[in-house]
Amino acid sequence: MQKLIALFYRGLDILLALLLAGMALMVFLNVILRYAFDSGIAVSEEMSRFFFVWLTFIGAVVAHHHHMHMGMETVVAAFGRRGRMVLMGLSEIVIIGCSAVLFIGTWKQLPINMTMGAPVTMMPMGFVYGTGLFTGAGIILISLERLFRLLTGRMSDAEFARFAGQHHDADDIEGRAS
Repeated sequence: MQKLIALFYRGLDILLALLLAGMALMVFLNVILRYAFDSGIAVSEEMSRFFFVWLTFIGAVVAHHHHMHMGMETVVAAFGRRGRMVLMGLSEIVIIGCSAVLFIGTWKQLPINMTMGAPVTMMPMGFVYGTGLFTGAGIILISLERLFRLLTGRMSDAEFARFAGQHHDADDIEGRAS
């Protein structure tokens, strides 16, 4: 199961790299066309914006998986293991709540967005804004899994160190464990 999860996140990393490369290529090409030929490709302007939205929303799931979102690390680092457990539990509950709002809001807005076409490509805007479903569901699943492991005592010291922003310490802990 762990290999499947690692493969999934590896696929997301590749997708993010492709989105970033595509966005950079389209913007660069349009800059060259504007300065050299006083023209541009309207489709690439629109698609680069869509790529940016997808990049941001998919990247949020990957960042959450790697404990890379902003946190109050200075406060968390001041606590011991028990305090970090409580703070992590509260944090995950708040994250689940916020992600549920994102998911439900996207779900309710999706039928409207599917009827609206993008100005140039006429692609349904639901394909752009619908990424909130992926992001909300992805972050909820990650947080539920963490909360389950926290409540069942399966959370490692390395994960508590990452939660406190001590990524180098977490790498050292994992290195000693293997």
